[in-house]
Amino acid sequence: MVSKSFIVDLNKPLVFQVGHLGEAYDEWVHQPIVSKEGPRFFANDICELFTRTVWWVIPLIWLPVVCWLVTMSVQLGLTPSQAALAVVGGIFIWTLMEYSLHRFLFHMKTTSYWGNTLHYLLHGCHHKHPMDGLRLVFPPVATAILCVPFWTIVRLLTTPATAPALFGGILLGYVTYDVTHYYLHHGKPSKRLTQSLKKYHLSHHFRAQTTGFGITSSLWDRVFGTFPSKNGAGRIS
Repeated sequence: MVSKSFIVDLNKPLVFQVGHLGEAYDEWVHQPIVSKEGPRFFANDICELFTRTVWWVIPLIWLPVVCWLVTMSVQLGLTPSQAALAVVGGIFIWTLMEYSLHRFLFHMKTTSYWGNTLHYLLHGCHHKHPMDGLRLVFPPVATAILCVPFWTIVRLLTTPATAPALFGGILLGYVTYDVTHYYLHHGKPSKRLTQSLKKYHLSHHFRAQTTGFGITSSLWDRVFGTFPSKNGAGRIS
């Protein structure tokens, strides 16, 4: 049985506490604590280490992989222009993936112990502690695991020569997403475009969390009617 009066102790590792919140989890996780110092997740130091990732690790690891994938497509017979077109197609596919994953997976409603626990690890921790800079980008080990099914799908649906460059474009879109996401939280944009993106994303965190699911682009929010309204109307959930 889940205790309705359960209170999370922020001074203790959080991951195995949040599941006990039951139906109260959704309200709790969407009441942000604005601090650059993040909480401890696990009592075990090794598990804790794998939850922390500095932002520059993402391009350092994945951009060489993108280059290797594009090179592979050229070696398999694509012309440079065809490979470039496949990369652009992959980036476009990523924008829809970014929106869909954020809206339907990262913001799914959970009430069970393990549902709450997994959701907190996946995305809830970011909404609870939005300024925790070491838990803002996706850990490379988790990304590598998730790449396997997506790579399999791309390989099944496209030609052997096209698949690497197309997947490279998706991966490049992901890198752009993670780096942009970090910048929107911790950077100080001076250009109109980046200022607009920052305002658009912070609206998702602090005004209406049922809108603004895009990070690098507001395209799909506009298409599917989830672009934040100017007056900030929208249920916080």
